[in-house]
This record gives sequence, structure tokens and C-alpha cells, in this order.
Amino acid sequence: MAIVEKLSCSNCGAPISFEPGEIVATCRYCGYTVVIETGKAFSYEHSMLLNKYDPTQIEEQIKTWMRSGFLKPSDLAKKSRIIEKNLTYLPFWIVTAEVETAYKGIFERITPEVVKEGQLVKKYSWLVLARKATEFPTREYDVPLEGKLPYDFAKIESFAKILNSEMDKEEAVEQAKQEITAHHSYLAKQDVDKIIEIKNEIRIRQTVYLHAPIWLIKYEYRGKAYQLWIDGTTGTAIKGEIPSAKFGIF
Repeated sequence: MAIVEKLSCSNCGAPISFEPGEIVATCRYCGYTVVIETGKAFSYEHSMLLNKYDPTQIEEQIKTWMRSGFLKPSDLAKKSRIIEKNLTYLPFWIVTAEVETAYKGIFERITPEVVKEGQLVKKYSWLVLARKATEFPTREYDVPLEGKLPYDFAKIESFAKILNSEMDKEEAVEQAKQEITAHHSYLAKQDVDKIIEIKNEIRIRQTVYLHAPIWLIKYEYRGKAYQLWIDGTTGTAIKGEIPSAKFGIF
């Protein structure tokens, strides 16, 4: 199906803007969500997490991260300079799944080698970033799902950027299945050295479309630039690039 060039919100009539590659778009005036290919209303749950920090408050969270931990230079908080601090509501698919994996493999760490069988039974709220070219440490992000609310555009700050999804539900579910399968192969290999056979049963229970507030921070320390991602809901660092601690020792 061809992608339409222009789309008007069927709820408020305002134009809905989107970029090439985006599939699910949200009206910036009323928060109505539509599927771009059809212009029809989005039929899945659309939730959001609230950002709790303004540009001034987030600086204290940055400094707190810089002061903590043993691997950072001792003068990082004092000598660094914040270059950018941008709040973006990133789109995610949350795929809730129950997974059972049965595997058989060879345990080679003893003599003679033995054949072992095992089973993994897990439940996941698997996170899939709905942007195909956006740099973000998805696996390090522990989403505070207990705080999610129905999407409400009125609760989004005027200085924040909102990104639309570049994948639909089916693509997100398929990606989640592939990543879960790879993860369970990794877990099985912690028990056996060589896998002979492995079988996964993945049952998808729910799929939710979620916008989460992420602060992308860029800071400079001794002439070099580094990145830091902070969860706007909790204020905790998701992942940060750390200068070598030797630069902070004089």
C-alpha cells in the first residue's frame, strides 16, 4: 500500500506531520494516534511515561551521576561542561511474552563429557525501540512500567521532541521473538558448552505502544565529548560514556 503524502487528524482536523519511514503517527495538537498508511485510528494501547524534570533540574541528576561510581575521574562533575540536554519522547513497543525453552547440549568441562538437558521458563515485558536508526541502549533501559498512563499530549512539555514509530505491531513482535530466542540461546550456553538442539515456545500476551521521556545529554570533559542517557521518569542514568579515570588524577 502506498504511503499518503499528507494526513489530517480525523479527531481535530489538524495536519499530522511525519517523516519518511514512520508508520504510526501522533497528532501534536490533540494526541490522536493513527496508522499513516491508512489514516485509520490506532487500534492498540498507546501509553506514556511522564517526565519529571525540567532543563534546570536535570542538571543536578547529571552531576549526581558524575559524582557516583569508582570508575569516573574524581573531578568529572567539577571540570565537565554540558553541551546539550535534549528531551525526546522515544517510541517503544512493549511485548509481554511467556517463554518456555527446552534444550539439550554437551557439557565439556568435565571428563568424560556428558549430555545435559535443561529447561528455561521466563516471563518478559520485552522492549523494542520503534526507530530503526536511533542510537539508544535499549537493553540497559529498565522501563518503569508501573508509572505508565494513557497517552495524553497535553502532558508533554513544549520543549520536548516526539518521535513516531517506524515499525508496526507485527514487526515489533517478530523482532522481540528473534531477540528472545537469541537471549535464551545465550542462557542455555551458560549451562552447556555445545548445544545439540533447542526449542522455544513463545506465547505473546500483550503488545503496548509506549512513549518514554529520555534525556540525551552531551558533555565535554578535557576537550572530548561524551554521551549520557537519563530516564526522565526516574532521573536515573540509563547509560553513560565515562572518560578514563586516569585523566582525573594529578
